[in-house]
Amino acid sequence: MFRNRLVKVFKHRSKQAKRQQIGCYRIYDHDLPEFPFCVELYEDRLYLAEYLRRHGMSDEEHEAWLDQCLQIISEVVEIPVTRMFVRQRKRMSHREGQYEKIDAQQDFFTVMENGLKFQVNLTDYLDTGLFLDHRITRQMVREQSKDKQVLNLFCYTGSFSVYAAAGGAAGVVSVDLSKTYLSWAEDNCVINRFKDPSRYRFVHADVKQYLKTLPPESFDLVVIDPPTFSNSKRMKDFLDIQRDHVELLNDVLAATRKNGIVYFSTNFTRFELDAPSIQASEIKDITKATTPFDFEGKLKRWCFRLVK
Repeated sequence: MFRNRLVKVFKHRSKQAKRQQIGCYRIYDHDLPEFPFCVELYEDRLYLAEYLRRHGMSDEEHEAWLDQCLQIISEVVEIPVTRMFVRQRKRMSHREGQYEKIDAQQDFFTVMENGLKFQVNLTDYLDTGLFLDHRITRQMVREQSKDKQVLNLFCYTGSFSVYAAAGGAAGVVSVDLSKTYLSWAEDNCVINRFKDPSRYRFVHADVKQYLKTLPPESFDLVVIDPPTFSNSKRMKDFLDIQRDHVELLNDVLAATRKNGIVYFSTNFTRFELDAPSIQASEIKDITKATTPFDFEGKLKRWCFRLVK
């Protein structure tokens, strides 16, 4: 049953990926309840996450079952098990962090997306460093960045910053509370030859506090992709995206020039946008328009385009 399903989806997705010249994409995501995996291809390697569940197997039975599943995946996708990176992840409540470090192998390698290079790590974190579901949104930012001042908030590993720089942005400011991710973001810019420190700045800050310090109308384009919840010790206050999104977005809009664009996304599946309280002249739900082929029917995030 698992083999048949995997053969079907891989045949379909690999054709779409080849047509679009994409080397990193999601192959399978929990299509069958009995096989609760997320399988992603990163060029010549596979990232496989098993969602934890009550399976009723002993440790030995589960290990044998998992080995059998890996063998099936290897045969279908034609990638050896030695090039698979297996993770177990629980379903996150919206009050848990998503960037938890789980190892320290420092096994980074470079992948390409739309002619740009990105450092990916399949061993040390629950997430890989490149959110595949934002492929289309990144391209939108690239197309609209020419000669613009761009702000990337909660920048993570800076993929939006790289796209903005590639689009000819006059300046890109990347902000995150994690020094690890800021360093990763800077590396991603450097390997794409965006090295000018006067044009590409990396700011270590709590975004909520940082926004309060910005002069009005400083930026033309802003990307904001906050965690659903964060209570980092380095923050002055905790962040709850449902509670805080109005204040956050209004602070972003205050720092945005007239006719400027804000791209806002959230992974909180039960999120409800309080549009009347947000001081934008236009708000458009672009979730469907930014859903890549490999996430159709499976996307668990929202995306909005706001105009100042």
